[in-house]
Amino acid sequence: MILPVNKERIILGIDPGTLVMGYGVVKEIGTKTEMVSMGIVKIPAGDDHMIKLQRIFEKTVALIDMYHPDTLAIEAPFYGKNIQVMLKLGRAQGICIAAALSRNIPVNEYAPRKIKQAITGNGNATKEQVAAMLQQLLQFKETPEFLDATDGLAVAVCHSFQKITTGRGSKISYSGWESFAKENKARVNAPIKFKK
Repeated sequence: MILPVNKERIILGIDPGTLVMGYGVVKEIGTKTEMVSMGIVKIPAGDDHMIKLQRIFEKTVALIDMYHPDTLAIEAPFYGKNIQVMLKLGRAQGICIAAALSRNIPVNEYAPRKIKQAITGNGNATKEQVAAMLQQLLQFKETPEFLDATDGLAVAVCHSFQKITTGRGSKISYSGWESFAKENKARVNAPIKFKK
């Protein structure tokens, strides 16, 4: 997708979970990406799994209705040792996708390693490293209570890196952090200010 000059695009990023779902919202204006919001949605632990899925659907629809995203970027479930956990995460992801599709929002899926690579340049980066890099890139000071919030934001930023356009209308496609950093030295070299 090629965006016209100063065309705005809102991206909702979701890190699905059955207890805590992280989300982040970014706005693109031309080649600039800025954070709109990030947070978490807590799903009550005692609920039946099907009730949890219903709550995830409702919360995702509420986020869509609040921020009116042009697209949803979502983290793919990762393969772990516990197949039951992966199955539950896959269902949570599917419910988020269904919520977006129910509002005619296009969906893009990214593997966890791809997201980390896009944000930090390292596919094995820690959640803390991803959060610190996002603070630098988007110039925000908030330190969320749960890193699921910055994980959701990372998905949105990862998608933004895939389709950023120049003022001349041509598309720039960043393969990850290194190519972004090379083209955006001023943004990358900006001083980091952390909360004390």
